[in-house]
Amino acid sequence: MESKLPRLTPNLSTLLIVIILGALSGVGFYQASSRGLIPFRNGLPEIKLQQKTQTVVDEESATISVAEKASPSVVAIGGTAKVVNPFNPFSAPQSQSSTIGTGFVVSDKGIIVTNKHVVSDSGVTYNVVTKDGKKYEIRKIYRDPVLDLAIVQIDSSDLKALELGDSSKLKVGQTVIAIGNALGRFTNTVTKGVVSGLGRRVVAGDPFSGSAESLDDLVQTDAAINPGNSGGPLLNAAGQVIGVNVATTEGAQSIGFAIPINSVKQIVDEFVQKGTVSRPFLGVQYRFISKDVALMNEVPQGAYIQSVVDNSAASKAGIEAGDIITKIDGQTVDSETKISEVIKSKKIGDTLTLNIWKDGKERTVTATLQELPNQ
Repeated sequence: MESKLPRLTPNLSTLLIVIILGALSGVGFYQASSRGLIPFRNGLPEIKLQQKTQTVVDEESATISVAEKASPSVVAIGGTAKVVNPFNPFSAPQSQSSTIGTGFVVSDKGIIVTNKHVVSDSGVTYNVVTKDGKKYEIRKIYRDPVLDLAIVQIDSSDLKALELGDSSKLKVGQTVIAIGNALGRFTNTVTKGVVSGLGRRVVAGDPFSGSAESLDDLVQTDAAINPGNSGGPLLNAAGQVIGVNVATTEGAQSIGFAIPINSVKQIVDEFVQKGTVSRPFLGVQYRFISKDVALMNEVPQGAYIQSVVDNSAASKAGIEAGDIITKIDGQTVDSETKISEVIKSKKIGDTLTLNIWKDGKERTVTATLQELPNQ
């Protein structure tokens, strides 16, 4: 016999009660959701506007904090030259002032770092103007042609020094901030960008004098660096100096360069302690010959000597233009910076053993490093 389950037939009143209860539940749920008592999800992805806005605000606050902290230690550097009226050569020379570049304070003894090309003319009287408008005459200048670096000193003890960071920890993509006197007119201009590259080598030229020099191991950045920014600080998000702005690229946008601060620290420390800087000097200008170029020209890889400074260590060792240095102190010259790296690790009076190639012949010479002349 087949078993059948009993069928329940709801009456009209029961259905009506169920409908009313469902409607009341729906209204109550909606009101609770609208008041934030119950999280409401409509199937769309949740957008955390508050979190994103807070991130942007934090980044802006960090930049503002760095600018406010560092700007009082960033100075304008100008020059005053005696100019004769070309239409009246018998008139007395008149003083003509102009803002040339930027510098930043590294010691409360009035010691300031800038670029050599900012204060390169020995016939000009240079001065420093602080953010609050105070003007000081520069009384001492050390010029370092290897790094396009200069250290100047003024009579002031109330300027706050910037903290120097560690450029060896720089990463491509990290935030950097540049402060300087853009175009020589817009003082304490703040620009922001990232580290675009490390270990760059460029030939920096001075459009006024027509001179040019090769600079190695530079930091590349897309933070706007304009003429007049030269010598200003490149800072990290903590407000520490990680570079000295030195060059921009003509005809290109968002490409600027800075000397890494670790290359500057030792020179600054010595100047602060002694008032002078002594560095070893070989006395050659060279162009690196890579392995590919060497094979094509049937010469060895190394440093091709373009010129030798008179009475320098290289000149006294018999090194001549056209020589190729293949080894220095037993190390193969396999990079553009090898020779400068070895010399930086030496002291004045130390000797170097150099392997030289020229016209198919090899020889070994010894050079005694001299003191780098203060230009």
